[in-house]
Amino acid sequence: MRIKKFCHYCGSRLVDKHIEGRDRRYCATCNEPLYENPIPATCVVVADHLNKIWLVKRSVEPKIGYWCLPGGFMELDEAPEEAALRELKEETNITGKIEILLGINANPSDGYGTVLMAGYLVLDYSGEPLAGDDASDIACFHPDELPEIAFKSHEQFIRIFLGSYAH
Repeated sequence: MRIKKFCHYCGSRLVDKHIEGRDRRYCATCNEPLYENPIPATCVVVADHLNKIWLVKRSVEPKIGYWCLPGGFMELDEAPEEAALRELKEETNITGKIEILLGINANPSDGYGTVLMAGYLVLDYSGEPLAGDDASDIACFHPDELPEIAFKSHEQFIRIFLGSYAH
């Protein structure tokens, strides 16, 4: 993760200062610490009537070439559910309806510090599956034949689905 060098309010150079029990970037001009927060993202477990799960193969770093759940980062004007369904459409050409929030977790990221991931379940969906956006391929996998999954948070949401919602 890149260390911020300048205040996003006034443009002054930031320094390190111990504030509120931890080291933070600090702007002496504004007399304010820079509070850095996790990056919000979403992903979707899309399962058919046989509990087969749709995955996309990543065409970008990190984890290029690995399979993962459709998902990505929230935009400023979106609710998490909207972001999940937008990313689903962009990466798979599938339109779906969210059934339930599977969970929320936080994971370390080299590029972003921490990613706060919300995972959703979609059972009711339509559209011709087609890899798009950050995906080079799309496929539906039986739970016993899942490939290596790119992200631990995605693995966790798949396990939650298989343990609690698969029929």
